[in-house]
Amino acid sequence: MSHAYLFALVDGGGTVPPELGVARRLIERGHRVRVLGEDSMAADVAATGATFVPWRHAPNRPDRSVAHTAYRDWETTDPLALARGMADHMIAGPASGQARDVAAAIEGERPDLVLASFTALGAMIGAEAEGVPFDVLLPNIYTMPAPGMPPMGLGLPPATGRPGLLRDRAVNAMSTRLLGRYGLDRVNAARAAHGLAPVPTIWDQVHRARRELVMTSPEFDFPATLPANVRYVGPVLDDPSWAGGDWTPPPGDEPLVLVAMSSTFQDQTGCLQRITDALGTLVVRGLVTTGPALDPAVIHASPNVRVVTAAPHAQVLPVATAVVTHGGHGTVIKALAAGLPTVVLPHGRDQADNAVRITARGAGITISRESSTPVIARAINRVLSDPAFARAARELGAAVAADAAGDVLIRELENLEDATPAEG
Repeated sequence: MSHAYLFALVDGGGTVPPELGVARRLIERGHRVRVLGEDSMAADVAATGATFVPWRHAPNRPDRSVAHTAYRDWETTDPLALARGMADHMIAGPASGQARDVAAAIEGERPDLVLASFTALGAMIGAEAEGVPFDVLLPNIYTMPAPGMPPMGLGLPPATGRPGLLRDRAVNAMSTRLLGRYGLDRVNAARAAHGLAPVPTIWDQVHRARRELVMTSPEFDFPATLPANVRYVGPVLDDPSWAGGDWTPPPGDEPLVLVAMSSTFQDQTGCLQRITDALGTLVVRGLVTTGPALDPAVIHASPNVRVVTAAPHAQVLPVATAVVTHGGHGTVIKALAAGLPTVVLPHGRDQADNAVRITARGAGITISRESSTPVIARAINRVLSDPAFARAARELGAAVAADAAGDVLIRELENLEDATPAEG
């Protein structure tokens, strides 16, 4: 039976390929899909075969250039500023406009299910107000507070003993209060405008979903006690539509090291140059991808290193030996699925959390993004020379690859018998 799905997505850079990969899979199975999104995503949406609908009242970036990046999270480590920026630009600020746009899209063609980006709380509100069930897409680890799950953003391992549990409880309570301080009133104002009762915390809006779909492997994430509507559905390993072109590495038989940093601007130019310089000191071949946010011409490389805008991971990873990355979920999970060890230089957001899940399993090394060229070179050489890293990556990667090849995601989305909207 064919169903109609409405995706309500924000351009989170690395979140776009897996989210649109879900849309593509549904279309391939004969379902009807519309994607409400930013103009920066229009070409990516068209590549899936879905119908693109631009945000009208919610923020809508025309492209992914840094000039349109309002939330400059790389410029501060102050928790108050980070919480306020997240509330203003990602969660609460866009909520009213998102709710209006989703409600209008539903009235135009009523879908069977709405699928919303994790930060698109307004989209969830619009669906709830119109009486349409919604699922939340989390193309990442589980990032909300939950018993047993380390707090997000700090790169912490699971707590052990009472002090660790108290640590988690205190940090989670603080982060929830901070987001609530800067965003809860606006989220509840959007709910009130659509005739819905207030929610007690930001996270409660997400928890009203029919399903919270965690698009990673449970073997990669840390175990925790999660809400009953949470499902681990495996990662979607699709490359972005812009990751094509000529990616031929330098000639030779030396190990190929792929460098894949953020597809959005995170002030990564200096770090990327030091990584490139480090590769130039090693007996390796380097393939450095800058992503669409940086011009490859700004990175200077030795003859054994080639710098390109992009390269399809599906083609490069099978012939690579190791990966150097900022720690975005998409890159680390693809590296694991290919059985490759990683060197991670987290820049922020969820990247330290992804990194600790790598190092806890012995599948890579984490170093500071401010590391010098010699330090980076030693880290790369270590993962290449110590076979234990590759063994651990292959072991964890086998589970990741199996989950990526499974059908849990599609089964959850096509099973709409229990698709009853949340009661507002």
